[in-house]
Amino acid sequence: MKLIEMTVNDYISLLASNAPAPGGGSASALSGAQGVGLITMVAGLTIGKKKYLDYTQLCEEAIAEGMSVKNELVAQVDRDTEAFNLVSAAFKLPKETDEEKAVRRKAIADATLVATEEPFRTMELALEGLKVADRLVGKFNTNCGSDFGVGVLNLRSCAHGAWLNVLINISGLDEATAADFKSRGSAMLAEIDAMSDRLYNAALEIL
Repeated sequence: MKLIEMTVNDYISLLASNAPAPGGGSASALSGAQGVGLITMVAGLTIGKKKYLDYTQLCEEAIAEGMSVKNELVAQVDRDTEAFNLVSAAFKLPKETDEEKAVRRKAIADATLVATEEPFRTMELALEGLKVADRLVGKFNTNCGSDFGVGVLNLRSCAHGAWLNVLINISGLDEATAADFKSRGSAMLAEIDAMSDRLYNAALEIL
């Protein structure tokens, strides 16, 4: 059964157990899905309100874009755990002969790249979710200010959690690839932090 198909209680129980997966990467993706889900909810609760009729089209676009990001983040919950399982399986390959060792090394390298790419994609999706939120600032139902702020915090947490999972995996990559991930990821995280700070403060101002 896919993680995302489990009940909330069963998922949390599995997360809290001594099973190595799901772990931080999957939890980060779920946080992001919740975050952008809240942003689309805010847009939905703005549509139809007389005070915000001028922003109907904007909110409809935000919902469409937000739902697309949400669906990808939901998929990342399982993809991150699947990537971890690939790495675990690669390390369990036999290593008695030189040929087996070569096969094992390549399998570990390939799996580690996937295990880095997945949380990196989660970071990218968190940024996309924040950009949806950014377009709504000053144009959404202020009764949803707290929901908007919580959505932003969830997306920020998603990005930082995913970044930790990138960092723990890049040590297993070749130097050039690791440096590329670290450079692009650091720049993206700086953008995420600046944007999420501004959006959170925007939420505070209307409460």
